[in-house]
Parts: sequence; C-alpha cells; structure tokens
Amino acid sequence: MESALSDPAPRREPIRRHRSLFLSDLHLGAIGARADLVLRFLEQNRADTYVLVGDILDAGVPFSLGRATACDGVIAHLRRRQVEGAKLIYLIGNHDPAPADTPLRRRLPVDPVEEITHVAADSRRYLVVHGDKQDRAFVRSHLLTRIGTYIESLARLLCAAAAPGTGGRGPAKDGRLDSLFAAVNVVLHLGRGHERRLVELARQRKADGVICGHYHMAGLHNRYGLVYANCGDWVTSITCLSEDYSGHLHLVDGRAEQIAASGLRPETQVVHA
Repeated sequence: MESALSDPAPRREPIRRHRSLFLSDLHLGAIGARADLVLRFLEQNRADTYVLVGDILDAGVPFSLGRATACDGVIAHLRRRQVEGAKLIYLIGNHDPAPADTPLRRRLPVDPVEEITHVAADSRRYLVVHGDKQDRAFVRSHLLTRIGTYIESLARLLCAAAAPGTGGRGPAKDGRLDSLFAAVNVVLHLGRGHERRLVELARQRKADGVICGHYHMAGLHNRYGLVYANCGDWVTSITCLSEDYSGHLHLVDGRAEQIAASGLRPETQVVHA
C-alpha cells in the first residue's frame, strides 16, 4: 500500500548559480531589515560577481544585539565568498556609514565606489549607481533621510510592542506596515520621473541601460529606450536582480526563493536586447 505520509524532510534544490547578483537596500541593522532572508537567499544562490548597489548597512539607527548578529552573518558570508574567488563590488548609498565609522567585523572587504560600468556576458554595458543622486533636492536632503529612518523605526518598534515575541514581524501587522511604507514611497516618487532621469544618465554615459537601487521599487523594463533595472529592497519588496551566463537580466522574487524546498521556481522577469 502506498504511504499517505509526506517526506520526513523537505527536498532541497541544488544551489542556483548566477554570473552576477545585484542586491541593494538590505539596510542591515535597521529594525525592518530581513537579514535572515538575505542570508538564506545567499546560501541558496551563488554568483561569480556580487554587486552591492548601496544601502547595504544602515547608519540611521543603533544596532540591537539581535540585528547585529544577523547582520554579521550576511557580512561573513560575503567575505567567505570573496575568499572562495567571487568578485565583490560595493557602491555606497545614502544610508551607508562611512567605512571609517563602520566596526571592523561589519566592513566589507572592498573599497566603496560611486558608480561602475558593468559589462554583461552579451557585451551590453550597464551604468550601475545607487540612484540617490538623481533625487529631487528636497528628497535628497540628509536631514529628510534621517527623519524618514526614525519615523519608520518608531513605527516598527510600536508594531513590535503590539506583537510581543515576533521581533516586530508579526505577519498581519507587519504586512500592513510594509504596504503602508510602500504606498508612501510610491507617492514620493509619483510619475517615476527618477526612472527617466536615470535612463538619461545611462544614455549620456553611452551605456545600454542602468541598474540601480535606492527607490525600494523593483523594476525591469526598456520603455524609455534603454534598460531600466531596479533591484528593489530587502525590507518590503524582497527582490534583487541576477544576470545569467547569457547576459540576460532577471528580476528575482526573494520570497519565492525561500520556498525552494517545495520544488517551485522563483518568479522572474527577463529583458532581452
């Protein structure tokens, strides 16, 4: 008789491999950051090159012990991958602390840069920037950035107080909070003029497209004549970009990656030249 019992342990998919992974806005150390999901994703996905597209750490609020431990695990993984031969590129974002202000155990083993040109496997050239330099002046204000950080931190602390024992990530309460912050972000960038400005910057650099972060709104399209690719973030959208060995870009749903043991594949989008 065929057993009605499920497998005693979930089957694990093999590690997925990428030519490049582009991750931004991890905000490690921030109250809403999901370092646990970041680390699990990195353990399931290996890349020849990791491009960290800014706001990897968050200098806006002090680290708690729990957040520091999770953050250190992500940094340790990236350090280990570099020792194993992977290339690590770090673009500094508007929330990242200056390297001199970062504790040694949290410093990435590479000097941060403002922008790079990434050459894909199919020879297409992408300008890679964090994206904050294309904000309107009032949005780019350092003071406004810090105020926003503290407002979000306070809201998440209140959420944690209302759901003790969940670390502030009770699914219903925190899901509504994430949706609220996402909606506010859309309003701040109504019309998505930043996409046009970043594509125009890529055009000025004679690139085939732009890869960025910063806006916490994942995207992958070519409606302005060049490729616009935004990594998203690991606070609300939980997304990143990958480049396969043919040079195609994919927008990867990080939450879908967490159910890899079920045999389901993550949702992706692909842009072809």
